[in-house]
Amino acid sequence: MLQTLLYYRYARLENAEEFAKKHLKFCKELGLLGRVIVAPEGLNGTISGTKEQCKTYMDTIEADERLSGVHWKIDEVEEPSFLKMHVRYKPEIVNSGLHTEVDPLEKTGVHLTPTEFKEMKNSEDVVVVDVRSNYEHNVGKFKNAITFDIDNFREFPDKVDEFKEKYKDKKILTYCTGGIKCEKASAFLLKKGFKDVYQLHGGIINYGKEVGGEDFDGNCYVFDNRVQVPINTVNPTVISRCLNCGTPTVRMVNCANPHCNDHFVQCENCGGEMEGSCSTQCGKSPFRREYNDKGYYVRIPNDGKH
Repeated sequence: MLQTLLYYRYARLENAEEFAKKHLKFCKELGLLGRVIVAPEGLNGTISGTKEQCKTYMDTIEADERLSGVHWKIDEVEEPSFLKMHVRYKPEIVNSGLHTEVDPLEKTGVHLTPTEFKEMKNSEDVVVVDVRSNYEHNVGKFKNAITFDIDNFREFPDKVDEFKEKYKDKKILTYCTGGIKCEKASAFLLKKGFKDVYQLHGGIINYGKEVGGEDFDGNCYVFDNRVQVPINTVNPTVISRCLNCGTPTVRMVNCANPHCNDHFVQCENCGGEMEGSCSTQCGKSPFRREYNDKGYYVRIPNDGKH
């Protein structure tokens, strides 16, 4: 049996760029697959491997006093969730543009356990806020949650003023996939003058594991080959629909045309008929990749650019 680990850790990392190089070497020697982002503010990763490989990885991270105390989200999987191993150095472990404005190591919203979040989310004085992007909340979100029309998390700060006046006196409960975006989102909301700000500790993934995912409609988008995973075992429903025919489905794919590469919802029937393309125009592209029923393609350098 294989495992996939989802985790992050905000920490002060000196010489983060050198750390990234050594970490890649360590992961490859261990035989892991996945994606890790290293920044001066910490680590953000999804790792896939055998139980033994994953245990060694977790033990090694926990042995580093700067990183110990990680909240690991562990899934049992039948096949690796990645095709390669990448470790990249970046200015932030989640792309927000807020690293010069807020510091999650100094102040964030109050962390709620899944049980606490479940008990609070339907109260009249509470507003549940999804800080994720369109392609994420389109496939699944909490009932009655506020979502934003954003293509990436960097756009979130610009949306805050739009709902501040209406909800500034409410308790704000933020959530995201694993918790990492909420660390900065909740800190930013506090900076903008919101008084009662909370965040779902461990995110949607942890909520599904600990309380069965009640009232989470649809599936949860994840950043690996699985693309989306079921969360709700209590009152599940499907909210996303095929872009082409409108059939309810949680199946998400990338357009087979590499010049488009849009991430969208498409049922299996339309996937076969359109050979993985999001539109007739993309289907006619001379660079269209050979369709596979998973709708996930390995990015090739200069793919489609000759």
